[in-house]
Amino acid sequence: MTFLFSPLALRGATLKNRIVVSPMCQYSCVDGLPTDWHLVHLGSFAVGGAALVMTEASGVSPEGRISPDDAGIWDDEHARRWARVVEFVHGQGALAGVQLAHAGRKASTYRPWHDKRGSVPTGDGGWVTVAPSAIAFGGYAEPVALDEDGIAKVRTDFAEAAKRAGRAGFDVVELHAAHGYLLHQFLSPLSNQRTDGYGGSFEGRTRLLLEVVEDVRPLHDGPFLVRLSADDWTPGGWTVEESQRLAPLLHERGVDLIDVSSGGLHHTQQIAIEPGFQVPFSRALKDVGATTGTVGLITEPKQAEEILSGGDADVVLLARELLRDPHWPLRAARELGVDVPWPKQYERARL
Repeated sequence: MTFLFSPLALRGATLKNRIVVSPMCQYSCVDGLPTDWHLVHLGSFAVGGAALVMTEASGVSPEGRISPDDAGIWDDEHARRWARVVEFVHGQGALAGVQLAHAGRKASTYRPWHDKRGSVPTGDGGWVTVAPSAIAFGGYAEPVALDEDGIAKVRTDFAEAAKRAGRAGFDVVELHAAHGYLLHQFLSPLSNQRTDGYGGSFEGRTRLLLEVVEDVRPLHDGPFLVRLSADDWTPGGWTVEESQRLAPLLHERGVDLIDVSSGGLHHTQQIAIEPGFQVPFSRALKDVGATTGTVGLITEPKQAEEILSGGDADVVLLARELLRDPHWPLRAARELGVDVPWPKQYERARL
């Protein structure tokens, strides 16, 4: 048995292997509602053998979406639509996870293939964005700094979304605190220049994330993840050392695994991209006792196996490689010499 195809137990649930579908925005919703596209898109990964299929970033409020075309989970109808996807994923022997998200100052943007870039004006279906401080991201519109009532609403929105996730049948809940979105914006001194209890010191900047963790953990019995940008790749930003300091605090509050990514907070970031370029960040959090997942240019089965066997992560998350090959886990099993079940409908292609 390889490391890649060994099971992993997390708080009452078991991943049948260590392959996780990373959240990938599809920009294909109307009013935040998932469609047949999401059923087929996510369902194909479950058919292909992944252990855990994560949804795209799902807005905990309308203003929390990255774009007007993004998914949501702020309404009971969203939960009902997601339940159909969850049922199919379960039918293929995989776990289903939802990523709860608020984009903050990076919200209300055009989807990638639109002929325009940047912030969508309010007259064209966009909205006024919010952030820790009134500091815009790159050329985006300037956000409104959240006051105490606004922060309280953010906390409530995450908690209510977690309840809906439970009603939809999701096994796993993940908080999105990476890639320059709202919870990450509070962490980084580049975007958080508050002078109250939610800014300034490490304790102030991590306060909102820890409060949301404390709000959500009692509402979900299963595995609880946080996606974290371990480093901003920008001078003066959030650092891997601060991530190492934060990791035990998340664990103490019931976070079972940290989904380790990086960057996305500042438009001047300088990322040294190469295969497995984020693995060292995962290793750094493993070194302080965290259970971790790693993501980023992981494309080959042997590469994934070496990451896990070397103790750099506990799971690997794949994104673009699964878009190229939704059945990557089945191919990986063959290349690594592991016998895994195939869908009956596909067994004719097994040999």
